[in-house]
Amino acid sequence: MGASKQKKAEYFPKLKGLLEDYKSVFIVTVDNVSSQQMHEVRQALRQEAVVLMGKNTMVRRALRTFIADSPEYERLLPFVKGNVGFVFTNGDLKAIRDKILENKVRAPARAGAVAPDDVWVPAGNTGMEPGKTSFFQALGVPTKIARGTIEITTDLKLVESGNRVGPSEATLLNMLNISPFTYGLGVAQVYDQGNVFPPSVLDIGEEQLLKTFSSAITTIASLSLALNFPTLPSVIHSLVNSYKKVLAVAIETEISWPEIEELKDRIANPDAYASAAPAAATETKAEAAKEEEKKEEEEEESGDEGFGGLFD
Repeated sequence: MGASKQKKAEYFPKLKGLLEDYKSVFIVTVDNVSSQQMHEVRQALRQEAVVLMGKNTMVRRALRTFIADSPEYERLLPFVKGNVGFVFTNGDLKAIRDKILENKVRAPARAGAVAPDDVWVPAGNTGMEPGKTSFFQALGVPTKIARGTIEITTDLKLVESGNRVGPSEATLLNMLNISPFTYGLGVAQVYDQGNVFPPSVLDIGEEQLLKTFSSAITTIASLSLALNFPTLPSVIHSLVNSYKKVLAVAIETEISWPEIEELKDRIANPDAYASAAPAAATETKAEAAKEEEKKEEEEEESGDEGFGGLFD
């Protein structure tokens, strides 16, 4: 009992200090993770993050004592369940997430373990003697005898993802030296400055954020215009639409101001402006032709000088 109290007395201030010193926390799953893997993860995160483990009951009790002063810590409580731990950091969340996930090791199948992925037995020669054929038949593995050894004729899905590995399946996989599972730390949730979100949010790129932000602004502007309720995104559209209405009224009435005189003149005399446009285009083409002709003459003169110099 004394040891438990001492451990709690040491753990509470340590957890409190880490929560205050670091703005971000990864809640990581550590199922089937060996102590050697944990050591390697700590080494990889050195100078960038701190790993802290603890019993869930003690972690929850500690967090509840902190909530009075820091209510945002309550958001961590729903995720303190199962075999989890904390990784504290002030670094780039995506980079730290990748370092947490990259330390994976292959492991043999154990009876009773839940398969994280489908487990396949590939076709090919097993090198086993024919006496073990009945074992394969009991599991429904198609085989034949080739050169005095058992050969699996087709690929077979032995265990489906999410199902538990049976004793026979585990024995067969071990006999075939197949280590089908990969174990390592997983990231369950991310806590960042009082906000909790799934790790998939870290994969959202800047382009996607800008696209979503732009779409949201467009939606707000559309709703504001439809409801005739001014908002910052809709103000510029309201001004443009109002100016269009003012122009329409001015064109249909005698109301005028210097800036609209040319527009009214264009509407009243469209032929004048229509003929002016081709004339301007013709003038531009003529100038371009003159420039081209002048360039060709200069090239010819330059070529003549070179030719004459050759025979002088």
